[in-house]
Amino acid sequence: MLAHDQDSLKRTPLHGLHVSLGGKMVPFAGYDMPVQYPAGVLKEHLQTRTKAGLFDVSHMGQLALRAKSGKVEDAARALERLVPQDIVAIAPGRQRYAQFTNADGGILDDLMVANFGDHLFLVVNAACKSEDEAHLRAHLSGDCVIEQLADRALIALQGPKAESVLTKFCADAPAMKFMDSGPHEVAGIKCFVSRSGYTGEDGFEISIPAGDAERLAKMLLENPDVLPIGLGARDSLRLEAGLCLYGHDIDTATTPVEAALEWSVQKSRRSGGARAGGFPGADKILAHFDNGAARRRVGLLAQGRAPVREGALLFADEAAGEPIGKVTSGGFGPSLNAPVAMGYVPTNLSALGTKLFAEVRGQRLPLTVAAMPFVKNTYKR
Repeated sequence: MLAHDQDSLKRTPLHGLHVSLGGKMVPFAGYDMPVQYPAGVLKEHLQTRTKAGLFDVSHMGQLALRAKSGKVEDAARALERLVPQDIVAIAPGRQRYAQFTNADGGILDDLMVANFGDHLFLVVNAACKSEDEAHLRAHLSGDCVIEQLADRALIALQGPKAESVLTKFCADAPAMKFMDSGPHEVAGIKCFVSRSGYTGEDGFEISIPAGDAERLAKMLLENPDVLPIGLGARDSLRLEAGLCLYGHDIDTATTPVEAALEWSVQKSRRSGGARAGGFPGADKILAHFDNGAARRRVGLLAQGRAPVREGALLFADEAAGEPIGKVTSGGFGPSLNAPVAMGYVPTNLSALGTKLFAEVRGQRLPLTVAAMPFVKNTYKR
């Protein structure tokens, strides 16, 4: 990369720490981010599955959504005009996974929405955060104040030792359950803490004032059970967990039903529900719920050791001339010690155990449609 291109990249508040820890820096979503540290992707991945890993996710967008009426219920009802989820039902101190949809039912971005009692707290993807903020302002400014929380960092502590590590700094941590979210003190610093993450493991995401982020990260890394983790292991962890990566597994041409995200749309927003529809693309999305979609995201396990990467074409049999789908995420799963992938296939070929083939370097490799997550999640319910 040319020096001036490198200089144009944004930096998170932890950039200096990444460099000092030997992070290999790469461009990602407009930021200079660590893809790995000297331990390497394999060790970082397994560290997170067995102990704890610390991730910098400060490139994500953080937003506060406040109703002009002062009532969080009004902010929730306003946001329901843009997402197919039941936001009104999110209890104070809880959060929910959601998607912004477009007029054709496609996904503009996926996000987390938390109820902080008097307002909603949103976390959106780095590559979409400017568009997401503009989308909110264009549609909700009449009812809500949208505040970009640009002065905050976001770090994720993930893995089976995450609770014991964080408890030393946050007395509230052990009492939190999966998807609890709200203001908490961590090492005497006023933070927003959620018991969530994107690895399939138990863990926490900590939104912290930017000026305090490096100090807290260093305190967490002093624990021998914690290692810094880069983007490489973050990707392999979320793939094993069967979690979508925006722009790859879900996009503006994919509905939540096609993406196998039906679980994220509550009955109140579906046909016959108390607040059915009323969000962009509702006609198409609800038709997919009622009648099924023509294609579906599935998990794929390959035979042998060769990874099947994103973009590989999928075929119904070894001799078929026309592809029936393609892989959207794929790589080697260190926890499984085997290649894993996911992609889209016709719904009539999406049943577990269905045999398919992927074209890799001119050869057809056998695959089997498999259940996701590939590695059992360990969320604290």
